This record gives sequence, structure tokens and C-alpha cells, in this order.
Amino acid sequence: MPFPGGLWWLLCCRQGFTLLRRDYGEADREADGEAEEEEEASFELRAQGDQGSLEVSLSQPTRSSSGSERSLLVAEEMHSLIVEKGPGPVEDDPDALVKGWLQREVRGSVKTPWIRPRKYWFVLTPDSLDYYSSNEKGARRLGSLVLTSLCSVLWPDKQTYKETGYWSVTVFGRKHCYRLYTEHLNEAVHWVCAVQKVIDSKAPVQTPTQLLMRDVEENCSSPSVLEQIYRCNPILRYTSSPLYAPLLPFPYGSLDQSAPGPRSYTTLRDEAVKLFNSLQQLESERDPVPLMQGVLQTCLDLPPLVDEIYCQLVKQTTEPPAPGGQGDLHYWQLLTCMSCTFLPSPPVLRFLHFHLDRRVPAELLGTSCGQGARWVPGPPSGQCRCDPPGISCRTESRFPASEMAKYACFIREALGKTKGRECVPSLEEILVLMRRQEMICTVHCPGAPACSVAISSHTTAEEVARELVSRLGLSQSPNLFALYEQSRRREQPVGSATLLADVLTKFENLAGEEREQDPPCRLCFKHYGFLDTDNVPRDSLEFALLFEQAHEMVLRGYVPTSEETLQTLAALRLQSLNSDFSTHAPFPRLEELFPPHVLHARLPAPRRRPPTKCRGARLRAGLLAGGLWGQALAKQRAERDQRLRGRLREEGASTMAAIVEKWKLLQGMGRPEAMAAYVALVREWPGFGSTLFDVDLRASPVGSGPQRLWLGIGAKAVSLYKPGEPEPLDSFCYGRISSFGASDSSTFRLSVEDRDLLFETSQVDEIAQLLNTYLASAGARQPPQPQESATSPPALDPTALPQGLCPAAGPWQHRPPVGSFHS
Repeated sequence: MPFPGGLWWLLCCRQGFTLLRRDYGEADREADGEAEEEEEASFELRAQGDQGSLEVSLSQPTRSSSGSERSLLVAEEMHSLIVEKGPGPVEDDPDALVKGWLQREVRGSVKTPWIRPRKYWFVLTPDSLDYYSSNEKGARRLGSLVLTSLCSVLWPDKQTYKETGYWSVTVFGRKHCYRLYTEHLNEAVHWVCAVQKVIDSKAPVQTPTQLLMRDVEENCSSPSVLEQIYRCNPILRYTSSPLYAPLLPFPYGSLDQSAPGPRSYTTLRDEAVKLFNSLQQLESERDPVPLMQGVLQTCLDLPPLVDEIYCQLVKQTTEPPAPGGQGDLHYWQLLTCMSCTFLPSPPVLRFLHFHLDRRVPAELLGTSCGQGARWVPGPPSGQCRCDPPGISCRTESRFPASEMAKYACFIREALGKTKGRECVPSLEEILVLMRRQEMICTVHCPGAPACSVAISSHTTAEEVARELVSRLGLSQSPNLFALYEQSRRREQPVGSATLLADVLTKFENLAGEEREQDPPCRLCFKHYGFLDTDNVPRDSLEFALLFEQAHEMVLRGYVPTSEETLQTLAALRLQSLNSDFSTHAPFPRLEELFPPHVLHARLPAPRRRPPTKCRGARLRAGLLAGGLWGQALAKQRAERDQRLRGRLREEGASTMAAIVEKWKLLQGMGRPEAMAAYVALVREWPGFGSTLFDVDLRASPVGSGPQRLWLGIGAKAVSLYKPGEPEPLDSFCYGRISSFGASDSSTFRLSVEDRDLLFETSQVDEIAQLLNTYLASAGARQPPQPQESATSPPALDPTALPQGLCPAAGPWQHRPPVGSFHS
């Protein structure tokens, strides 16, 4: 049914219409307003007279006459970009780079048949992107987007084409965004390339903060000029007002800056302003730790914001209204956490050093400024000699022997050690950094008491391993040791270069995700590589570590032997724990003495019904499963599971009884003898001393199904075992291995003479690292050359391997995304 004439006229007036190639209606008025607003507020910098001062659209900005020449240059440059264009002939524009018909803002995902999409004539010049009502002479300009180095353009995406039938070109400006559409992909690509070329040709835009930082660096030796700069430019000082624009330049728009995971972010400019609001909240927070961790996490997810936060913190700690108050100290504490987590760019680092030097008193030179921070005494003239040196010498401190000066000293020392973090500091670490102290890390040693080690934010696993090797008297051992991450699901070694603070943060994150009955994650000190297990003294601590590690292999099922031997091993374990049999002796749980998989293997395998081939039968089975018949099936499954659990308890009781009987036969055997007998029984397996990995062997990339095997990496050879079989299927000495490498994140390639073995495993990094360790430790052997690939490691120098330690992670290491943890 057609609309009445009045309704058609009202619709055309509100939506706009085209008559004789002229556009009328609301669209024209919106375009006029948009063009005026864009020209009025296209830049953050405007020239104000000829005196050299520069007014900035940030918080209370002015600039002193010390940078008058640079101010005039910037003002002239910005003014030259604002092009005044009249209604001249569009087709004859000599500055036009690209021009053509494009559509703006296709509304909805389905093209409306009765309203024609609106087209505009777009012209790209070296300074702007303009659009007109038509391409005729005297056409009116409807809008203009001034292009600077901060503008950005997005490439056309296939999803938009599927939804609208158009290829999109998105150009981001300071306050406006042009979303243009065309039906041809080649035309969209041509516009994107042309706009990007214009953006790349523009000189980098510098904010007033950057210019003032340069002035401070150039005039650091003139206190009077510095005082004038700080007095005349409130942008460098503390403010209680909100920030409406970032202190540093960031591109307009969003260019895939969202962090992976549950956190979502907007543009960098918006996030910088939000972070300043968060900083201002610190002043009144009673418990600032969660807010500090949130700011650090945002900087980790969006690395370009690191310099911005440093500049904001320097601003808020410069001439605060209450120096040393709660709000001021919170700023310094966050700056301390930042210095132990992120390293700023060189210009911001120099500016930060100058800011810190102004607050370090002479009384702190040569004294400790918190744990791990010391200053080098200066020369007789009173100047300091810092390591590393800053951009200026030490000036007179305004707050001698204050908390701010101590924080400044601690921060400067931390900046010399920070190299980047995988995780933000944990809540415990932030509390410790706020007090400028060290953390206490607990490392568990099997067969020995747990060790407490004092660490900082820069302590690596190699440093802790060296300390434990020295503390436990293992310096003369030929075997290798390392720290391990132990959790309920898996155990993996910690790389030597890994920061323990990052590991503790992972543990804190996992503690909030795991269930209450799950054991907490912990650090453990264990053997990493067995080079000589025969000559370990029985009365040494290393033998106790060897005994505990052998027991772990037995419980995991990595020692293939008879059930009778397993019961004997369990009895020896009880003898080593409780000495002679006694009814009052504490009994560990059965799964702590005997491999659980052996008991589960005794249970009857569940019968599987053959799949129904008839489609109608599957439909009827699905309908019945949702009704009363489904409830009956669930009840049957529950009864079956209860019977299996009862059967498992019966098997466990009979096994425990057999173990106790064998335990009674060990009357009079001491703990060292029981441990030695236990290790001797385990050593009877030829693969003892090898590290086993569960792998799936593929003969070729397109071969038959994979075969589940054990890959044993030992000091002398690499062996393949069928799970549960004591004898290896094949064994390769290192002289036969020609190359090895990681084909991808889950496939490891081992080339033995003239054949390649492909293993599918989730432990590619651990396998490759252990192979490198044994090859580097064998000084007499010539290590094989790894494959030439992006994931292949260079040949390690045997002399470069630390004595008795696991080596640092090499190029094999496929490091997980920022904030994740292998589980």
C-alpha cells in the first residue's frame, strides 16, 4: 500500500533526498556542522600572537619564552595545514591526488531497496580528505578531514562486505571518523594506500610535553631557566583537574589495540585519559594496591601507554600541594612499581632521571636506599656519580632525607636492572615494593626442609638455583639442578633467565582460579639432568633428592616393573618414613605409596554400545534420553559408578594389606638402607636417569595414525619406549642424531641418520631444552647442528653452561601470551 503524499514529504525532509543531482534535507545541515566543527577543532596547538608563547589544549598549558623559536615553528606548521578552500571547480583541483565517488555510512546490514545509498564526491589532497555534493563546477564542500601523522586508516575487511555488500575504508581523525564504502575491492585498496601515503608523508606531531622535556634537557645546567620553565608551564606540575588529552601523541582511532582475554580497551588516547583519572583516585584510596595492579596490567596489555604513565607520574609528583602526604606517597609507590616492571623509552628515561636527581639529597649518597639500591659517592665538588649516569648532575634536594628521596633512590637503581616482565607484580610484590623491601620466596626441596630465599623483582631462577646449590652443598656434584613449577596438573622446569617474581604472579593468578581442594602451586628444587647417578654418596643430601625423584617416577608410572616389585617399593618407602612397623605409625594415603593407575587397570573396562546406524533409531534414542528413560539411564550410570568406586576401595585395601605384610619383613632396616634398596630396585630399569615425555609418533606428515610412546632423553642416548614396557623399542646415541628442531608448537622433529621422526607433544620446549643441555654438557662430543628454522636453537658452547644448573631458555622457547600460564 503506497504512502500518502504528506508522509513521503516528511520522510524526505528528515532523511534527505536528491533532486536533479542536488542533495537536500538533514544530511546537508549535518555535513555543514561537521565541517565547521572539524575545521574549528582540528588541532591541539594554535598560535597565539607573535610573542612565542604557545597555548595548549591540555590542563592549564602555557610555554615559556625559552622555547620561543620552536613554538613559532610548530604554530606555523599547524596553521599551514588548515587549508581554506572555496567553492571552486572540483574537477580542476591541481592538488587532488585521488578523487572519485564513494558512499558514507551504509545504514544497516541489508540494503534498503526504496532508498538509494547516498554517494559523495571525495577528493584526497596532500593535506586533507574532502567530500562534495557532486563533481560539478562550483559544488559545495560538505566536509573535510585534515590529515596529520596521528591519523590512521583501516583496510577493508571481509566481514563488512558480507554484511553490507560493500568494502569499507575507515579514516580516523582527531574528532571524526569517515567510514567510506565502495562495491569494488580494488577501488577500496587504492583509497587506503593513497590515504596512508599522505599520512606517512606528514611530519611527526609533537605535544607540548615532548617539547618541554627537550627544553628541560637542554637547560638542565641552568637552575634559573629551569625554574622559569616549571613556573610558566603548569602542564609539568601537579594538577587536581582532569586531563582531557594525553601528554604524548597517540594515533587516532583503534588499530587492533585491544588486549587478548576478558579485558577490552578503547583507543589509546581514551585509555591514557582514563589512566590519569585512575591515578587521581590513588590519592584518596585506603588500599591502593588493587588500583596500582590495574594500572600496571593496562600498561602490560597496551605497551605504548608505558611512557604516558611515566610522564603522568612525573607530573603528579612535581610540586604537589602536600609533599610527603598520603596521596603524594601513593604516586611515588606506583612509580616504584613501574620502575620494577617497565623500562621507558630513552627520552622519557632521561627526563625521569632528571626528575629523580632533583629529589636525591646528599645524605643518601653512598648509603642504601632500600634493599638492593645503593648510590656511588660523588666527587669532592658535591656532584653525584650515578650508575648509570643521568642527563644531569644532582641538584640541591628540596626534601632532604624524606621518603620521596628514598623512593627516588630506589627507583633509579631499579631502572638500571629492569629488562621487562611477562606478568605484572603480584599483590604481595606490590606491598613489598611500597616498603622498598625484598620478598621471601619458599622453595621446596624433596627429602629436605623447605628453603626461604630473599628475592627482588629482578631475581632470576638461575640466581636462586646457584644460591641453593651452594647452600645445600651440591657444588661438587656432576649432575644438573633446576627450579620447577609444580601444580596439580603438571610439572615443568623454570628457565634460568625467568624472573621468579613473574612465576609468583602466575601462582597468585592460578590460586584464584583453582578449587579449594586443589594443592597450591609451588616452586621445587630438583635434579634436572642425570650425568652420574652411580657415584652419589648415600649419606649426602643429593642422594635424598635422588630417592625422592625416583619415588615420583614410580608414582607417575614411569618405572615399568611388576606389581610385586611395586609393592616392595611401597614397603621400602614406609620403612624410610616410619622405620619399623607399628600400629601407631602414621600411614600415608595409598596413592602416595603405590601408582594409582595400577589399581584402575584392575577394574573392568566399561562396555560401550555400538553406535546406532539408523537415523530414525538415533532420533528415538535422543527423544527417550530427555524423558523418563533418560532419568533411568542416569540412575544406572550412578549405580555403576558407585559399584566401581566400591571395587576400587576393595582393591586398594587388598593392596595396602600386601604392602603392610612386606613392610613387616623389613624389621631392623634403617632409613639409609631402605632408601638405598629403593634406589637400587629402580635403577634395575635400563632407562633410569632418563626424563620421559609422553609423545605420539608419526611416521610421516600424511602417514597412518599416531602411536603413543615414551620419549626418553638421557645423558648418553635418546630412546623410545612403549608405555609399560621395560625394554626400549629403539635407542639413538647422540652421534647418530644429525639434526633436531620444532616443526611447530606441538610437533618435534628428530632426524636420525637418514630418517625423520615426528613427535606430537605439548612439551616441545622442554624436550628441545633438555637435548641442548645434554649436548652442551658432553664436552667431548660434537653436538649436532640444529635445523635451519625459526624455532631451531644455535649450538651451545659447553663452556658457557653454568656448572650444575639448567641453561637459559633459548630460541626454542615459544613463550605464552602476556599474562597466560601453561597448565
